[in-house]
Amino acid sequence: MRGKTAEDHRLLDLLDPVAEAADFEIVRLRLMGGTSARRLQIMAEREDGTMLVEDCAKLARALGSVLDAADPIAGDYVLEVSSPGIDRPLTRLKDFASYEGFEARLEIDRLAEGRKRFKGELAGVDGDCVGINLDGETDTALLPFDWLVDAKLVITDALMRRGAQARAARMEAEASPSPGEGPPQNTRPPQERAKPTDLKLRRTRP
Repeated sequence: MRGKTAEDHRLLDLLDPVAEAADFEIVRLRLMGGTSARRLQIMAEREDGTMLVEDCAKLARALGSVLDAADPIAGDYVLEVSSPGIDRPLTRLKDFASYEGFEARLEIDRLAEGRKRFKGELAGVDGDCVGINLDGETDTALLPFDWLVDAKLVITDALMRRGAQARAARMEAEASPSPGEGPPQNTRPPQERAKPTDLKLRRTRP
């Protein structure tokens, strides 16, 4: 689910090592559009699940250098690097374990119990299956991860609190000087700190 087309997956093979070397993980990649005015949309995050504006800029520079050198995309395109957002897509098996207890919508590529779409509380993972507690049902449904074509969190108060706490912890850690260092310089005031809607940086191919 991180990539949708064969071209997406080829780009992931190229860019995953670049992102990992810069301490990021690509959550989802989509190359959209026809032969002109294409958009390479990349959602990424750090291991702790955060992605600030500065992170987007850093990753865009790293990815852009490799894309310019390898030139894997025919024609002009715009590179967009962003955070996954609050109602993020769930594209890796570990995402379902990380967000256990939160509400999500899932879609699979075939009928199961007469349906393809499911909504409920994530119940972790069991082997290669994703667990979800469906509304009105007592048993936890297990869906093979390979069947999933789309999965996304549902915005709730609990999810928003988790996101805010993660960002606050990251900013506090970065603002604290290491032993022997002075106070941090040029710290952004709270009102200028990144919000989820800010986390996008465009880079047009030369």
